[in-house]
Amino acid sequence: MSYKSRVLVLIPAYNESATVGDVVSRVLKQGLPVLVVDDGSHDDTAQVAVKSGASCVRLPFNLGVGGALRCGFRWAIKMGYDCVVQCDADGQHSPEEIVRLVEFAEEKRLHLAIGSRFLGDSPFRSSPLRRIPMRLMAKLASRAAGVKITDTSSGFRAIRQPLLSEFAREFPVHYLGDTFDVTIEAAKSGYRIGEMPTTMHERAGGVPSSNVSWSLIYLVRSFLVLLIGPNSRYQLHENEIE
Repeated sequence: MSYKSRVLVLIPAYNESATVGDVVSRVLKQGLPVLVVDDGSHDDTAQVAVKSGASCVRLPFNLGVGGALRCGFRWAIKMGYDCVVQCDADGQHSPEEIVRLVEFAEEKRLHLAIGSRFLGDSPFRSSPLRRIPMRLMAKLASRAAGVKITDTSSGFRAIRQPLLSEFAREFPVHYLGDTFDVTIEAAKSGYRIGEMPTTMHERAGGVPSSNVSWSLIYLVRSFLVLLIGPNSRYQLHENEIE
């Protein structure tokens, strides 16, 4: 498909040497280029990524997912891509669904297409302690954005221009800011957002960087921020909207 020349798959990775090679290989089989941003890993994540066929940017220290993504977005803009698909390095997302996500975004003319774990028949099951804050955050985000959102913390997303340039210009680095905050702010700015069902698997290796405590803390923070009603950091470039 012609659009593949304009799509980059971006994989932020922190100490994911056990899984990143398999994820990269599976993405490359889809005919898509891959950039791994090694977020200050202490293992050989970068070496495994390069050996598997990915381009790699190695950060000197850990910035968090948001910082790694912002670096990747800027790299994508510099290299001339106009769509980036964010995919985790831990094997929880199916690289085989990337093409479908991009096609969904193009068909619906979306600037941000989210792969939701909570639509369709995904085998993903979260614990009750995680499910409660997830559902509350989904309700908060849907109300604030004016668009029904079921999976506010999904790390499987397609971002298209001109929103991609806005993300490259400014992107939050605090916990869950890269998913929850940017979804609301992009929607409030007038960018089109939608979800499609996606399959999520158990982590294939490594150690997760988040926990229930962080989710609950962020839920309280998000509620306070939405209550205050912050202005969006993103601009709507109407002359560039497709």
